[in-house]
Amino acid sequence: EVQLVESGGGLVQAGGSLRLSCAASGFSFDYYAIGWFRQAPGQEREGVSCISSSDGRTYYADSVKGRFTISSDYAKNTVYLQMNNLKPKDTAVYFCAADRWETTLATMYIPSFGMDYWGKGTLVAVSS
Repeated sequence: EVQLVESGGGLVQAGGSLRLSCAASGFSFDYYAIGWFRQAPGQEREGVSCISSSDGRTYYADSVKGRFTISSDYAKNTVYLQMNNLKPKDTAVYFCAADRWETTLATMYIPSFGMDYWGKGTLVAVSS
């Protein structure tokens, strides 16, 4: 059974940090990319960052570039999203999803493009 399980969300003050984790199981981690997406209340889902498991290529949305860092631990089949200097506008439910790199990158720009597998999300709330 394919599973993506997010953890690490919570409430933090502006300027603080959180590290999200996405633990993957049930599929070949080596051939997939993992993407982080977020959806704030009343807003459309947006792509945040993604990483290719095969070669480590990464992508960051302009809104998080320089503040967020994505990384992966292949031994643990886990991808992390280190979020620093958090801002109230970062408040959202954060989801991780898996698919091939090309599809994942396309979904960063077009969130409705589609991903094979999704987690259930973890809430990040940033207070001012």
